[in-house]
Amino acid sequence: MINFPKLFPSLFPLSKFCFLPFLLSLVSLLFLLDLASGIGSMGPISASYGQNGVFCAIDASGRQEVICWGNKTNTSVSTSASLYPADLPPMAALSGGAGFLCGIVANTSQAYCWDSKGSNSDLVPPSYKTNSYFHIAAGTTHVCAIRGSYYSESHWGSVDCWDIFRHSNDYLSSNPSYLDQNVSTLVFQKVVSGNGFSCGVARQGGIVCWGPNSSRLGVPVTQGNFVSLAAGFDSVCAVPENSGGTKCWGFNSSFVTPPSGIRLVSLTAGARHFCGIREDDHGIECWGNFNSSLIPKGSGFLAIASSDYVSCGIREADLVLDCWFASGSPPIDYDPPLQLCSPGLCTSGSCGEGKFAFNASFLSEPDLTSLCLRKDLKICSPCGSNCSEGYFPSSPCTENADRVCTACTLCQNSSCWDVCGMQSSPEFKHQHLHQFHQLLIIIGSSVAGFLLILVAWYLLPRVLPTKNKEGKKGTFACCFGAKPQPEVEAVSDVIPPAAIVQCPGIAQVFRLSELKDATNGFKEFNELGRGSNGFVYKAVLPDGRQVAVKRANAATIIQTNSREFEMELEVLCSVRNGNIVNLLGYCAEMGERILVYEYMPHGTLHDHLHGGLAPLNWPLRLKIAMQAAKGLEYLHNEVVPPIAHRDVKSSKILLDADMGARITDFSLIAPSESDLNQDKRADVYNFGIVLLEILSGRKAHDTECDPPSIVDWALPLIRHGKAAAIIDRYIALPRNVEPLLKLADIAELALREDPSRRPIISDFALMLELLVKEGLIL
Repeated sequence: MINFPKLFPSLFPLSKFCFLPFLLSLVSLLFLLDLASGIGSMGPISASYGQNGVFCAIDASGRQEVICWGNKTNTSVSTSASLYPADLPPMAALSGGAGFLCGIVANTSQAYCWDSKGSNSDLVPPSYKTNSYFHIAAGTTHVCAIRGSYYSESHWGSVDCWDIFRHSNDYLSSNPSYLDQNVSTLVFQKVVSGNGFSCGVARQGGIVCWGPNSSRLGVPVTQGNFVSLAAGFDSVCAVPENSGGTKCWGFNSSFVTPPSGIRLVSLTAGARHFCGIREDDHGIECWGNFNSSLIPKGSGFLAIASSDYVSCGIREADLVLDCWFASGSPPIDYDPPLQLCSPGLCTSGSCGEGKFAFNASFLSEPDLTSLCLRKDLKICSPCGSNCSEGYFPSSPCTENADRVCTACTLCQNSSCWDVCGMQSSPEFKHQHLHQFHQLLIIIGSSVAGFLLILVAWYLLPRVLPTKNKEGKKGTFACCFGAKPQPEVEAVSDVIPPAAIVQCPGIAQVFRLSELKDATNGFKEFNELGRGSNGFVYKAVLPDGRQVAVKRANAATIIQTNSREFEMELEVLCSVRNGNIVNLLGYCAEMGERILVYEYMPHGTLHDHLHGGLAPLNWPLRLKIAMQAAKGLEYLHNEVVPPIAHRDVKSSKILLDADMGARITDFSLIAPSESDLNQDKRADVYNFGIVLLEILSGRKAHDTECDPPSIVDWALPLIRHGKAAAIIDRYIALPRNVEPLLKLADIAELALREDPSRRPIISDFALMLELLVKEGLIL
């Protein structure tokens, strides 16, 4: 779904594509090594070695804080991010070793290492504490880092290494480590570390390895240029510049059958497996001791990391964490926190070709303009050239945004047919044949309508008074809506209503974890609205559907027992109509009271009339009035037992993808017959107020107007034959204002003080239907 897709369509649904040119300079290519993360590498997410390895990631709040999580099956390991060091400094990058993690401090470029069990003792030797580093890589029992300011654009430097010791009392300490004299004279751009070895990309040429176990790897001194590099426990893998395959060295049990012909932009390694992010669709590719059926399908990732048996990644569509397991893993329970994490490392300078600068605006956080501590920094992510199965790239990667992936169900022309495999599909042929028939109907209707207009023109000539479309504010200026932006056009009547998901007796049951995932952990930036009973969130389900999730608050849950909730579900499941926001499912797990509804992408009628959304033209306003009346008519007359809404107002009328009106938030309390009739008459009165809002553009109650009540202001004018004075002057007046004057008369009928003199809602639905037919030729 934004759709980030959605980001993340959803991240997209965060960022996505473009192939690296065949001949890039070594510096440009090796910049992509920042994406390598996990054991032995550096990135925005990393993990420590060991069966109970701990993962840490940099959050996406713009503060570059560190969040961590571990294996919940082992109580000796902390399982809550709050139990990890609370005073860790903001980090620019992370790397994990055996039972410890390291990072580069964002503000100082200094190295900082800590015990993954929760101790925050700095494990950097005193002689290295004040040095600045731009790259760091932790191995099993040692760390290597390259000197230089992290945010410098010149990233070549000499390397420092130190050992990490675990003593018998489980205490960790560190000492500087001896470097081979030849290595001490080299300058490096990137480095990775494993068990007793480190390898770096040296300016003097290719990959250079050192350490007591380096000779066992069999890495040639020079192997050309590489776009990605990762070290496992006893092996190294790299993606060469001029090859679509992956090269590996060391003990082949951890890299059996590396991918061939698949271009990767990021690598990570576990104890006996490697994983990478594909360049085309940002999907996951794993090899070695790994069960491919466990790899997430249909999701793209921007950064990944691995421990012994577990890999976790940051999804591109929504920056949410996701984890999967290797073959033969012991009982493991990694449930990452529902926090959004940084998709990459903050850097200075331009991103260059084949990458884009990640834009935080898709997160819908108004106060969040950057994911980095400094506003002059950016996160450069690799472009994607394709989308996961079921999606097609609807726009290319640009300097500030990845390619956008759109669901194949929305494919409308030949540009996406091949990608979506739709040309040979019977459903595709049927759909386009149906669209052709619709086109014929539209053409035929248009011709007939044109002939009728000609007949009317010759048979019923009359002179219409001219109107000033840009009338200035007068005495009652405050009683009209603010001057609008361009109008929303009316949607053709031939467009069928959105399909209604069936609800045969009982709604679909959703897992709480699924809804947490779909709402990014019920975060505020996913909120659509809130009320006294709870919150409503926008959500994207795993199948790509956008839905609205209504989550009851604690007070509502306490006041509603299970039986009452089941009775509400029975009522909601019985309500299925094209002018109602229909229920799709629910979740009652762990005492929650969560309802899942159809998502209405165009917001509320109130927002279009008063809240700054695009204003509505007159044909569309008349159509919305009619559809809202039909929705109430369905509740009053067709539902068994009948339902009175009891709170009709413009904010309870939502607009779907076709700008169709849908009624929501109706009462689920079954009143007595006499009370039901009274409530129905009250619904009619409140609907009359909505009609006045539609006609005038003024709020139902506005303290800046005199009188503040729209009823007290409008009814006297209507009853004295001056209804034209309340018509919204900021929407261009039609040549024939007669339908609008009739709308005012219909509103007056609904607002009669004596409830017995108000027509029933079915009468209003019929009157408005006739008015829409008349209004379409305004």
